[in-house]
Amino acid sequence: MHFTTILATMAVTVAAAKDTRTFATLQHKGRGPLTTCRADPIVSPGGPSAHVHAVMGASNFGFNVTGESLRQSKCTTAKPKADMSSYWVPSLYFKDPETGLLEPVEFFYMVNYYFFDATDDDIKAFPLGLQIVSGNPTLRSKPSHVSNGALQLDPSKPIQAAQITCPRRNFDPPSWPDNSDGSRAGLGDPIDKGAGYGFPFQNCDAYASPMRVDVHFPSCYNPAAGLTNYKNNMAFPTPVGHKLNCPKGWIHVPHMFFETYWNTPKLLPRYQHLLGKESPFVFSNGDATGFSAHGDFISGWDEEELQHIIDTCDAGHAGLHNCPGLKHGANPDSESCNIECPIQEKIAGTLDKLPGNNLIAGWKYGGGNVSPAPAPAVPEPEPVVEKPELETPKSSSAPAIKVEPSTSAAPAPAPSSSSAAAPPPPSTTLVTVPAPAPTKVEEPPVVEKPEPTSEAVLPPAASPKVRIVYDTVTVWQTRTVYEAPAGPTQSAKSGTEISGFKAAGCYKDQSDRVISGKILPNIGQVSNTACVEYCSSKGFSVAGTEYGGECYCGNSLNTVEKLDDSKCNMTCKGDVSQKCGGDWALTVFTKGGAAPAKAEKRHVRNHNHLAHHARIPSRHLHRR
Repeated sequence: MHFTTILATMAVTVAAAKDTRTFATLQHKGRGPLTTCRADPIVSPGGPSAHVHAVMGASNFGFNVTGESLRQSKCTTAKPKADMSSYWVPSLYFKDPETGLLEPVEFFYMVNYYFFDATDDDIKAFPLGLQIVSGNPTLRSKPSHVSNGALQLDPSKPIQAAQITCPRRNFDPPSWPDNSDGSRAGLGDPIDKGAGYGFPFQNCDAYASPMRVDVHFPSCYNPAAGLTNYKNNMAFPTPVGHKLNCPKGWIHVPHMFFETYWNTPKLLPRYQHLLGKESPFVFSNGDATGFSAHGDFISGWDEEELQHIIDTCDAGHAGLHNCPGLKHGANPDSESCNIECPIQEKIAGTLDKLPGNNLIAGWKYGGGNVSPAPAPAVPEPEPVVEKPELETPKSSSAPAIKVEPSTSAAPAPAPSSSSAAAPPPPSTTLVTVPAPAPTKVEEPPVVEKPEPTSEAVLPPAASPKVRIVYDTVTVWQTRTVYEAPAGPTQSAKSGTEISGFKAAGCYKDQSDRVISGKILPNIGQVSNTACVEYCSSKGFSVAGTEYGGECYCGNSLNTVEKLDDSKCNMTCKGDVSQKCGGDWALTVFTKGGAAPAKAEKRHVRNHNHLAHHARIPSRHLHRR
């Protein structure tokens, strides 16, 4: 069966068996991810997790999450309104071969496939609150049972559920060395040249398809184990002829498959000399091999709606939101759902070490597989005012954590093969910090929830002696952003001058960035003044602010599309009297007051989920 886009849907009678596989993609809207955060409510409930994750899904994601709390979310990145689930994967970082510093790779997008496999079982909707983890985050070396880069989902053998896919214009030379045994490089899939096990050594340069991390999820749920026993509650189904069946007494649920794309080609000029030799990428858990690719899921689905989809829909790449007869319908593409991470620490910009002090291991870095160290405990926050509302979802009651380094503590422990991340030094303390009264933000349509009130403290340069202090704040707010604030606002008027730069107006941005000399420099709280002064100090002649808190520097605009000033209406996080662009809208300042365009026109990459998948089918999904 070829993996092709099926735009038609089927209305079928519910039966006890399925003779063929059907599927539909869960697509996400808005400006993802939902958040990037060192939180994992499955593995590390109640406090910071060991490593940073890119999170998609419902806005009530936090340190403590239940199915019920997810159902109460104000918004979700998912297009189907009935899906309030959480989906997350480890973030990807780039280790600059020249400086040795780390920086996050831009999250491109995520697609979650829902396969309804051929089976003799009834396929049922996920029970609300079901927790599933797939992949092995402790791996830093090739397991002995792995002989090549192919998937292996038959439970009678050791499971290999994750791959890295590297779409390319041609595969000469191969993405994974032909003679690799996994000890110094990854392993290619013997059938699919575009897929393998571990990070590829080549640039993934196919149209609109950068490096992709793929994770299959088991689809047999053991109700005797329970919803939250993620280590024992799930298994992959057993092949029986062309069908896949679950053990007796288990519940067959949808087979999920995560595709997460990372914008690796934009970094190519900085590592081109490494092609064919090594990979400059590392997962946020410290894995330099890519063997530890994994994903997590908590179901927040309306079970009735998901069951309707299972029984009647084969929408393919048209998406779950296009299945017929949806009771809740679809979210508009124009809305963006985003929340702030409750941990106030530096996870972007240039870093000396990975957040959470995760040691880099694998391949040239040495070190074997690790056992994740428990994340620091976080005291339960005490409510400021006793109200019934405090019984609402735990995800909206996560304390804000301030990560504060100090140079007076004992040295950090030496690397150990038994820990996934360096544990906090012995002198680490947890301090309750009195919180000021919460303030109300009037600017619509921001939905008010508690938000961290402590000041962010950034980590210093690398030092052999580090102390990390976790300040637990007892009152917080989480800001859920649907889209750029509406209402009467004033953007920077043409001619407004800051440090010799003049406002040039509001211009459209795009995924490969209109201003690309310096993208998202770490300048603290962004304002037009701060961004202009930073860009000027670095010798750039163009500065732009976007989405209320992003700064970009360059010497020209790669494409020029003027927008009405009303599109640049988001209040600057660093100065409430200024407006810093909007959703994909740049407030631009230049030395001359005009917006200079590049003389040479660049190719504009507008990614289209459906067009991409029509060109490059994921053929390997049909192999067992």
